[in-house]
Amino acid sequence: MASFKFEAMDTTGTEVKDSVDAATEEEAQQKIRQMGYFVTKITQVAAKKGKDKKKGGKKKRGFTIGGVSGKALCTFTRQFSTLQDAGLPILRSLRILEGQMKNGILKYAIADVIEDVESGSTLSEAFGKHPKCFDRLYVNMVKAGEAGGALEVILQRLADFKEKAQTLKRKITGAMIYPAVVIFVAISILVFIMIFIIPKFEKIFKDFGMKLPTLTLFLMATSRWVSTYWYVLPLIPLTFWLLLKLLRMSRTGGYVLDRMYLWIPVVGGLIEKTAIAQSTRTLGTLVSSGVPILEGLAIVKATCTNQVFERLYQRVYESIREGDTIVQPLRESKLVDDMVVNMIDVGEETGDLDTMLNKVADIYEEEVNILVESLLSLLEPIMIVFLGGVIGGIVIALFMPLIGMLEGLSK
Repeated sequence: MASFKFEAMDTTGTEVKDSVDAATEEEAQQKIRQMGYFVTKITQVAAKKGKDKKKGGKKKRGFTIGGVSGKALCTFTRQFSTLQDAGLPILRSLRILEGQMKNGILKYAIADVIEDVESGSTLSEAFGKHPKCFDRLYVNMVKAGEAGGALEVILQRLADFKEKAQTLKRKITGAMIYPAVVIFVAISILVFIMIFIIPKFEKIFKDFGMKLPTLTLFLMATSRWVSTYWYVLPLIPLTFWLLLKLLRMSRTGGYVLDRMYLWIPVVGGLIEKTAIAQSTRTLGTLVSSGVPILEGLAIVKATCTNQVFERLYQRVYESIREGDTIVQPLRESKLVDDMVVNMIDVGEETGDLDTMLNKVADIYEEEVNILVESLLSLLEPIMIVFLGGVIGGIVIALFMPLIGMLEGLSK
C-alpha cells in the first residue's frame, strides 16, 4: 500500500495539505473526497511495506493496563465536539486529536476508530468496538447523532454531560480526602504512642513497684498487644474490604449491602441523591439526543452502581414496556421525593420529559453539594471528640499512678 501526499480545498475554500494511504491513486482520491475535500494536487510518496490491517499490520504499541480516566475522555469529547462544530470532517478531527495525545489506551483506540471509519464503518460502530473507552451511553448518543444528522450537537451534549458527571465525582472524592487523611494520621500517632511511649512508662512503673489502676493496666495490655501484633492492624480494614467484595459476588449479597448503605445516616442520603442525580442526568441526556426511552432506561440500569436503583429502573423499564408511565414505579419505591415524581409526571404529560429530567438532576446535584458540606461539618466535631477522648483517656491512665506516687511521697 502506498502513501499519497495531496493538496486540496475544503468546503470553505481553505487550502489543506495532508497525506493518505491507499492501494492506488484512484482509491486515494476517493478517500480524500470522503473526507470532504476537493483534490487539487496528489503525489505518491512511498510504499508501505507489509501493512495488513487484518493481520497485525498496525503500529507497534506500548503495554497498557486499566481503562481511560474520566478526565481524559471528557477532554477528548469536548475537543472533538469543538472540531466538529468548526466544520472539520470526522476523520481529520480524529487524526488531529490522536496526534496530540500521549501513548495510552485512548490514543490506540482512536487510531483503531480511524482505521474502521476509513474502512466504511460508522463512527458509533467504531466506538462500540472499544467498550473500555466508550460505554453504551457514549456509543448510543453518537449513533443517535449520526441518525439525526446532528453529530456536533450530540457531541456538545455528551461533553456537557461528561463534564458535569466529572465535577460531581470530583466534589464527592475531594470531600472524602480530608477526613481520610485526618483519620490515617490520628491512627498513626496512636500506634506510635502505643509502641514507643507507653512501654517507657510501663518500665518506670515496674521500677517503682507501683500498684497500677485498672485503666492503666488495660492501657499497658493494649500497648503490649499492639507492639506484638502491629501487623494485624492493616489486615483489619483489608479483611473488611475483602468481606464486602465476597458479599458483592452474589446478587442477593450486593443488594443487601446497597440497601444497608442507604440506611446509614447522612451517608445514605448522599448515596441516594447522587444515584438519582446521575441516573436522571443520563436519561435526560439520552432522551434529548433522540435515543428511544426503553433503550435509554436499559443504559441507565446498566450504569447504576447501586442495585437498589438498578431494580427500580428495571421496574420502570417494565412499566413503560407494558404501556404504563414512569411515575408509578418511582412513587411506589419511596426513593424519590414527591416533588420530583410530580415534575417527571408533568414532563411525560407535556412531552418535555428530557427537560424535566435535567432539572431534577440539577436539583439533586445541588442537594448533593449541600449534603457533602453537611457531612464535612459533622465529621469534624466527631473526629475531634473521638481523638480528644482517646488521647484524654491515655493521659489519665498514665497520670493516675504518677499522682498516686506523688501523694505517697508528700506524706
